[in-house]
Amino acid sequence: MGKRKDDPASRPDEENPEWTREEMRHARPALEVIAEVLGPEAAAALRRGRGRPTKPDRKVNQTLRLDPDILEAYRLQGSGWQTRINEVLRAHMPRKS
Repeated sequence: MGKRKDDPASRPDEENPEWTREEMRHARPALEVIAEVLGPEAAAALRRGRGRPTKPDRKVNQTLRLDPDILEAYRLQGSGWQTRINEVLRAHMPRKS
């Protein structure tokens, strides 16, 4: 799908006029305005950290050396092969005494 030369969304209109340099100079971050208007609790509820949220049971990146035939057998089973290896290891891990 090609880009139209005269895209209506890119043209300013009365309801959405183009910002002037002066308006841009005085612009403030949205969370700052929300905290001022609705309170700091509202801004804190909307604020989110960078990246993906951490999971409580996150995985650990670890290098593990496996024989090629074992790795190939799991990969041939298709998507989810790493999870299946994890399940086998969990089923055979030493029990706590």
